[in-house]
Amino acid sequence: MKTTVSILVVLVSFLSFQGFAQEKSKKELKAERELQEQIEIQALLDARDFVFDAEKLYPQSGRMIILDYNTYFLKFTSENVKCDLPFFGRGFNVGYGSDGGIKFEGKPENIKIEQTKKKYTIKATVKGEKDVYDLFFTIFFDGGTSLSVNSNNRSSISYDGKIRAPKSEENKK
Repeated sequence: MKTTVSILVVLVSFLSFQGFAQEKSKKELKAERELQEQIEIQALLDARDFVFDAEKLYPQSGRMIILDYNTYFLKFTSENVKCDLPFFGRGFNVGYGSDGGIKFEGKPENIKIEQTKKKYTIKATVKGEKDVYDLFFTIFFDGGTSLSVNSNNRSSISYDGKIRAPKSEENKK
């Protein structure tokens, strides 16, 4: 009887250790999730098709402004860039009666994508209808993005937000 009980105890202990050994720790799960996000971001950048959603803006003079409602965006493809972002700053040659935001659409030129250990950088130039815009993206592996916009007719401005894949209805527009 003692031997049977001791054999059962040994078997149960081996089975329970095997079950615990197969569970992943929180660190392993987090590392897998981060790797998956990095792969998704890499795929967006390789396709050169993503949408930047602005969450905060940093004017050249003044303090940070938090943007509400997720309505401000920059849709980037290798064929076209469409932008609708707010602007707070100094305008040098802005038309009278314009809405004051940075709104343009045009073909990106001189696209350069570089990867470092922790981030990607994208530089592109877009000729809008009335101005030329230099876009500088800093994209981190988790999708967090910083965008700096320089133009001939306005002071430079920076935005923080996230990039994501475009939705199917956005591709139609």
